[in-house]
Amino acid sequence: MKPLLLAYVPDLYFSMRIESAAGNLGYEIEIIERGDQEAGREENPAEALLGSQGDLIQMVSARLPGLIIFDLSAQNIPWAQWIARLKSAPATRRIPIIAFGQHEDLPTLEKAREAGADAVFSRNIFANRMPHLLQKHIRIPDTAAIEGACAQPLSALALEGIELFNRGEYFEAHEALEHAWNEDESAAKELYRAILQVAVAYLQIERGNYRGAVKMFLRVRQWFAPLPDVCRGVDVAQLRADAGEVEGVLIELGEDRVGAFDRELFRPVKLTA
Repeated sequence: MKPLLLAYVPDLYFSMRIESAAGNLGYEIEIIERGDQEAGREENPAEALLGSQGDLIQMVSARLPGLIIFDLSAQNIPWAQWIARLKSAPATRRIPIIAFGQHEDLPTLEKAREAGADAVFSRNIFANRMPHLLQKHIRIPDTAAIEGACAQPLSALALEGIELFNRGEYFEAHEALEHAWNEDESAAKELYRAILQVAVAYLQIERGNYRGAVKMFLRVRQWFAPLPDVCRGVDVAQLRADAGEVEGVLIELGEDRVGAFDRELFRPVKLTA
């Protein structure tokens, strides 16, 4: 899968330049020109995107780009609020953000830095050094290292956590898997974080905490994304699919009907060996 670059760039010339540079580097790119594209409506896109679980976070966490670019000249999106929201939300804060604007407009460049952009450039510098800057700032998982680490066996703590998960003891599973994650220094340690966050999501559903569960499902996408379909004997593809089904049913029920959720959908973690 190619790394994805997400760009909020209304200027046609710059969007074409970025598309060309990204394509030459082997990246996929999605250009978003209007704020209401993400809000799904014409009126007040910021209002739709900046809530505690706004559409912006849902959209970005679903795509999980390796890099986000903001054109600070864009007048139709509240880029300062969006940058701050993306960098504060656990589901998206690890995604690098760069921004570019007019070199003489120092207050705007500083505003982007204060909002949380990882790097801010003048328009000229960004245009002249675009391929280098994209390569420097994009976040790409080390697939070879992850696959190599996934060939290793599960730790004893991880096995204990999975057994607890499969018995429906989700709080205890979280505790064991968190210890396993803390003790692991390999590129596959996020496997344990993925499973423990699914456990927390299920626990929140049991407690009737709709918003807490939705937040956890948003967060877990970033940990699932770089993992192969099987890692350390865990059927990651099946767990990803099971969690996605639970999330879909939960959202369809809505906050007022979370108590009606069918817990039979909480399927065990499947081991392939």
